[in-house]
Amino acid sequence: MTSSDSAQTPAKAPAKDPWDLPDVSGLVVGVLGGTGPQGKGLAYRFAKAGQKVIIGSRAAERAEAAAAELGHGIEGADNAECARRSDIVIVAVPWDGHGKTLESLREELAGKLVVDCVNPLGFDKKGAYALKPEEGSAAQQAAALLPESRVTAAFHHLSAVLLQDPDIDEIDTDVMVLGEERADVEIVQALAGRIPGMRGIFAGRLRNAHQVESLVANLISVNRRYKAHAGLRITDV
Repeated sequence: MTSSDSAQTPAKAPAKDPWDLPDVSGLVVGVLGGTGPQGKGLAYRFAKAGQKVIIGSRAAERAEAAAAELGHGIEGADNAECARRSDIVIVAVPWDGHGKTLESLREELAGKLVVDCVNPLGFDKKGAYALKPEEGSAAQQAAALLPESRVTAAFHHLSAVLLQDPDIDEIDTDVMVLGEERADVEIVQALAGRIPGMRGIFAGRLRNAHQVESLVANLISVNRRYKAHAGLRITDV
């Protein structure tokens, strides 16, 4: 290669800092299933961090009652209104109603960034165990049912007990975020980082969601055995 050739070769752009994340403070967060333990906990933490939050439920009255209980400016609405008014929609509904709920909200969720945190689990006398949906995972089911939405997966391993405890100021844990588009993943990572002590970590594409969802069965066993509220921390990242 001649000196003139090398002079014409464009310089390689520097690698992007993985912790250079967007500002999400002005986005409205909706929580479908926000009257359940996980949904209420997430709504409380985001609202406490200054995020505008709307709780969704099949019955608007239940959502409004839960919002009034949590305070911090949280609003309650039925699921359809919650989806329409939100920029980011967290899906925290029970697994047995997951598919039907999302299918009924396909129009309202079109164009939205959807964050699925549902764990398909079964329970018997031996404890919790992972289920594998036909699509591969709850997140992949969501992506199949919501072709016009931007589906990601996150917030699977957080303890609802810790999330709702007003005496705990920081939750020292990492949130594994999965998705197909880097920009969408980074928004969810930034959202996780709004909660003091929490970090969002990219954990692969949606095809990897099953093992992330399944890990919750192990965490339930750990927590029951040791009377703890274990989450996830990747210390060397």
